[in-house]
Amino acid sequence: MADAVSKSPQPSSSPLSAATDTRRAILNTLRGSAGNLVEWYDVYVYTVFVTYFEHQFFAEDDENSTIYVYAIFAVTFLMRPVGSWFFGRWADRHGRRSALLFSVSLMAGCSFLIAIMPTRGTIGVFAAVVLILARLVQGFATGGEYGTSATYMSEAATRDRRGFFSSFQYVTLVGGHVLAQLTLLIMFVFLDADEIKSWAWRIPFAIGGLAALVVMWLRKSMDESLSAEHLAATKSGADRDSGSMRELFVSYWRPLLLVFLITLGGTVAFYTYSVNAPAIVKSTYADGAVSATWINLIGLIFLMCLQPVGGWISDKVGRKPLLVFFGVGGVIYTYFLITYLPKTTNPLATFGLLAIGYIILTGYTSINALVKAEQFPASIRALGVGLGYALANSAFGGTAPLIYQAAKAEGHVPLFIVYVTVAIAISLVVYVFWLKNKATTYLDVESGAAFEKVGSGAK
Repeated sequence: MADAVSKSPQPSSSPLSAATDTRRAILNTLRGSAGNLVEWYDVYVYTVFVTYFEHQFFAEDDENSTIYVYAIFAVTFLMRPVGSWFFGRWADRHGRRSALLFSVSLMAGCSFLIAIMPTRGTIGVFAAVVLILARLVQGFATGGEYGTSATYMSEAATRDRRGFFSSFQYVTLVGGHVLAQLTLLIMFVFLDADEIKSWAWRIPFAIGGLAALVVMWLRKSMDESLSAEHLAATKSGADRDSGSMRELFVSYWRPLLLVFLITLGGTVAFYTYSVNAPAIVKSTYADGAVSATWINLIGLIFLMCLQPVGGWISDKVGRKPLLVFFGVGGVIYTYFLITYLPKTTNPLATFGLLAIGYIILTGYTSINALVKAEQFPASIRALGVGLGYALANSAFGGTAPLIYQAAKAEGHVPLFIVYVTVAIAISLVVYVFWLKNKATTYLDVESGAAFEKVGSGAK
């Protein structure tokens, strides 16, 4: 990848690829990704169940209620840059593990709150206010989770399999959506739509809260990927630059801008393909909710399984070819996906449209976190990755479902297609001209503190 700072990393003499390192990388990946799975389940359970609980918070005769609930989804993204700043600074100064523990605890608390909160019928408009506040805190926690988990899973991976191990961030990110869809499908076995709308919509939020408590216990046994020397220096005050916004904007503004531009098209595509597209399927199969849920579930499982494949390929050919594949594919295919998905009523054809989109999307999702982590040294990595991602994600990704719903309501879906295509095209230019393939990165030269317990990391 391109090195956007003045000092070029030099090759490491310790590849971190021994069998003992691989076993430890697997354990740390499992611990780290379990938390990621739960946090993103809590994020996506909102979009999966939104059509069932929207009238618990907004008047049933309000024709704009759907736009309102998607607006709440979009507004929570405003907190992601704040969460990325807070948790990124914390992770760079006090360690990745403690930051990840804190973020998942916040998600647990808010999920329980939504599960038990009174609705419009009890407290009127204040129900929507409480929902917004809970989602804002979850947005804050999610902002910290992405950058810190991307950093941790990149640092805890062995050098030769870094793409493969890091891809599990998006395995679990998509897996959270899969679990949310699966929860809805299971509920349809025992309950009808009216029961879900009446009270059972609370169940998935309660599940998310309980799962987060389990993850808190798992994350306590994670290895810390920052070195003891680094943590000691920040604690004593000898190191004041780690996790510093001043250091980020003065010395690393180029890689920060690069991360923003890498994310721009990818995050718009991700929310268009994995949130808007399933919503289109649900709308198209309005009289067959179970069929729509099955199509979406199988499609997302397919996307989830593609992630390690994409990561493995990147370990062989480099990261840049996959990103260029995504960019070219996204520019060409977005029109076909958004135009023909609402017109397709054959389940197999619907799945085929989704599957092609997910193959293209994998070129970005499987490796984007690693590509961003490779741009920064450990002392500023969690902050740089998290903030660059969150700024682009808040401005472009989280607003995609809202923009689509508004465009659909006004009959301007073609303009939405242009918007998504242009966003992907901008990132494609960055992939082609700003990134180098198989260049030595900061991750290649750092010590790998997560491996010290087995005595096989760099000394």
